[in-house]
Amino acid sequence: MMREIVAVLDFGSQYAQLIARRIRECGVYCEILPHDITRGEIESMSPKAVVLSGGPSSVMQADHPGMDAALLEAGIPVLGICYGLQLLASELGGRLARGSAREYGPATIDIVGNGSLFERAGKKIDVWMSHGDHVVQAPEGFEVLARTASCPVAAMGNHEKGIYGVQFHPEVVHTPRGKEILQNFLFGVAGLSGGWTMAGFVDESVAAIRSQVGDGRVICGLSGGVDSAVTAALIHRAIGDQMTAIFVDNGVLRFGEVDEIRRIFTRDYPLNLDVVDAGGLFFERLAGVTDPEDKRKKIGNTFIDVFSAEAKRIGGADFLAQGTLYPDIIESRSAKGGPSATIKSHHNVGGLPEDLSFSLIEPLKELFKDEVRALGRELGLPESLVSRQPFPGPGLAVRILGEVNAQNVSILQQADLRVQEEIEKWDGFPGVWQSFAVLLPVKSVGVMGDERTYANVIAIRVVSSLDGMTADWVKVPYEVLARISTRIINEVAGVNRVVYDISSKPPSTIEWE
Repeated sequence: MMREIVAVLDFGSQYAQLIARRIRECGVYCEILPHDITRGEIESMSPKAVVLSGGPSSVMQADHPGMDAALLEAGIPVLGICYGLQLLASELGGRLARGSAREYGPATIDIVGNGSLFERAGKKIDVWMSHGDHVVQAPEGFEVLARTASCPVAAMGNHEKGIYGVQFHPEVVHTPRGKEILQNFLFGVAGLSGGWTMAGFVDESVAAIRSQVGDGRVICGLSGGVDSAVTAALIHRAIGDQMTAIFVDNGVLRFGEVDEIRRIFTRDYPLNLDVVDAGGLFFERLAGVTDPEDKRKKIGNTFIDVFSAEAKRIGGADFLAQGTLYPDIIESRSAKGGPSATIKSHHNVGGLPEDLSFSLIEPLKELFKDEVRALGRELGLPESLVSRQPFPGPGLAVRILGEVNAQNVSILQQADLRVQEEIEKWDGFPGVWQSFAVLLPVKSVGVMGDERTYANVIAIRVVSSLDGMTADWVKVPYEVLARISTRIINEVAGVNRVVYDISSKPPSTIEWE
């Protein structure tokens, strides 16, 4: 069956990725695209529907992010959300006004129109609003479908053209029936059939990998994390021993990582595995480096050098496979020409050299983290690996704020080990997305055994998340934090203070660097 695609045009909304996630939860594949993509570029993808995201700008400003208006004449069903609704109204001849007060938070809309968008919704729906401007008059040919006391056009639609807009956010959990509204648009308005599954993704990917590789050879960078492990398993499913999985001990891995990965991929899920000890080289390259972006790029370049050397040693390779995910692509995307800013370069995206001698294979670059876990289970990987917490490609190097050297790595490995041991004992552990220690670039005064100490500070980070795009800090019980702190200070030489990170993403990121 040909894959159905929904295009989500990103106008800079913090919820654009969430829109994509909700659509995929409906069994429909979608991609996030820049807002200024042309009608021709869109039509070349043959999408079944287009969704316009929200955004922080005002349509009433002269330099607001726009769209190719010709897309609205292409006969493709369109749903505008928040800013997307206002942009539709502006492009099609409606009238907008600035609100006397910004409407942000819960609201109840009155359903006043007909149509499949609110099929079986009743007369009132609780929704989540986030806007200042609003539409006061719908364009000609559009019916007002919903309103509130302060928002005369909370939803509108042109049933003949299949173009709809809503002022609220159906993608957030604060709109309890939001998923139903999205389903009504996808299946009722756009006529999609759904059915996008991980089993289908495996079949598509295996065929694509075989076609791309042919008789060539692939080396796969295996970090030990979920992403690279699933990448290796998927490519192994496609081409078997034409792939060599290279696990590089870069000196900045978690305690016991090398032994664990060797055991999993030689006994539990056998692959053509090559383990390379390159810690000395990485420490040499990272000496004196403290800037986070420099760290990521040096680590990315060093990985490539190691892969190149190993490729020669095993007789050559044509392709390099990586566990790049969709959030990696989104966060590394340049702000040039679009409203979404670069958050950070990922070592396997922004950190690659321009003169790369391999062709890249990135079979997971369309997926979010929870989808990758589902894919791993579909491929039969051990649950102990599939359910592992995310671990950054640059390893502990981006959890050491300051210079990366063997001594700092040893301190952080031991502190992190105690974080994991205590968090895993806690009955709230299943709800934890990531838990880890960070070595701060400061020292503090302490007293240990009646003697003054001047030692390192460890920060503890524990967050909950669905896909890593947003996260909240976990309210770990005091007694659990106390055990972690006591164990680190008593058992890890060189640490005399432990602090807890209580910031969410956004505005912070999950990792400190």
